[in-house]
Amino acid sequence: MSLLQTLLAFVFAIGTLVIFHELGHFLVARLCGVKVLRFSVGMGKVIFSRRFGADQTEWVISALPLGGYVKMLDAREQSLDTLAPEDRQREFTSQNIWKRIAIVAAGPIANFILAILLFASLYTYGVPEPVANIRIVPEQSVAYKAGLRGGERVTAVNGEAIALWSDLRWRMVQLVIDKNAAKLDVSSSDPADPQGTLLSTVTVPLDSLTPQDLEGDFLGGLGISLAMPPAVLGKIMPDGPAMHGGLHEGDLILTVDGKPVVDGLALIELLRSSANKSLKLTGQRAGREFSATVTPEGQVQGSRIIGKIKAEVSMIPAMITVRATPFDAIIKGANRTWDTSVLSLKMLGKMLVGEVSLKNITGPIAIADYAGQTARIGIVSYISFIAFISISLGVMNLLPIPVLDGGLLLYYFVEVFTGRPVSARFGEIAQRAGMGILMTLMLVAVFNDIVRLIS
Repeated sequence: MSLLQTLLAFVFAIGTLVIFHELGHFLVARLCGVKVLRFSVGMGKVIFSRRFGADQTEWVISALPLGGYVKMLDAREQSLDTLAPEDRQREFTSQNIWKRIAIVAAGPIANFILAILLFASLYTYGVPEPVANIRIVPEQSVAYKAGLRGGERVTAVNGEAIALWSDLRWRMVQLVIDKNAAKLDVSSSDPADPQGTLLSTVTVPLDSLTPQDLEGDFLGGLGISLAMPPAVLGKIMPDGPAMHGGLHEGDLILTVDGKPVVDGLALIELLRSSANKSLKLTGQRAGREFSATVTPEGQVQGSRIIGKIKAEVSMIPAMITVRATPFDAIIKGANRTWDTSVLSLKMLGKMLVGEVSLKNITGPIAIADYAGQTARIGIVSYISFIAFISISLGVMNLLPIPVLDGGLLLYYFVEVFTGRPVSARFGEIAQRAGMGILMTLMLVAVFNDIVRLIS
């Protein structure tokens, strides 16, 4: 069932992106008076075909769902001798240069528009997200030396106001790429102070990080992590160590064997590492102190044994729902799309100079896996995933590589500046080189995907 869900999520996501991309080409071609012969979703053998419209455009679904294309009337691919004069005027290469540029650029632009609309829908709907509250900061960490202690709420990064943990992480990613320090405005995270009175501004140096570190928990490496709720017990399971030890629902655990418990995550970590060991817990129950002795039950998980007391512990951090008006949501969606596009280009640039590993290149296997994972998490995560992939598709297609839209645009801008088109011989050689580059990138991507699955 999980595999089927992954495949369906992948096919729907890719199908949506391909349709929007090709619709961009199709609609602008029609607007410019160019005759469209075929609109294909998928590549390779045609498995479904129907003709519609005054031009009898053929709408097809092809066997390989990794792409699509719009076939226009083109003198390079067929003879125009048998066509009526009015159809010859609708041939692609006979259009002026700016029409050709508009038609080719419309595909990637459609992907950016789709991303903006998807982000805007999420901002309008409003999604509960963790507040940017910081957990207790480990001593000797970069964040601790900068002045963070934990319990603060980050309200701005380098002067840009934020409210959500995802916003904090996103801004920090951008600063690591740009090799800039992070100036964090921090305030009290006390619920009794909803306005968040400014406490101080701390500067966290990021020079210890490289773009390679972004593959993992780079914030954790700085000592910055999301604040978790206190270690309050929820439902107590029958006949478990918690019940036998006399623990009750609502108990607040403060220490385990004399070690302070800062939050629910710390309690879980202590219990998991103490399988079959007797532990003394102290805490508060209905405003009074209590103590209890429990022995976490050892359970096999993978290659190790972990301890469990069979009691629920809340792991839901402080949440906030931020909603925007439709107009503001579109502005925020456009900003997020722009920032993501710029970040993607910077990462590609750093790959070229060797600052970022080629391991970051992902292919269809990884995309399918992420599609399945986000679909299982929920519709919000899945929509966000499609938006980010749409941006990636738009950016990739604008790269100046022959056989991609960006390669064609490069030819056309050369024609704008020189006054004559690129020679057919040069175009043929460039096409072969571009295909070689794409095949190499695809092989690297598939290799990385397989390595990820194995590891």
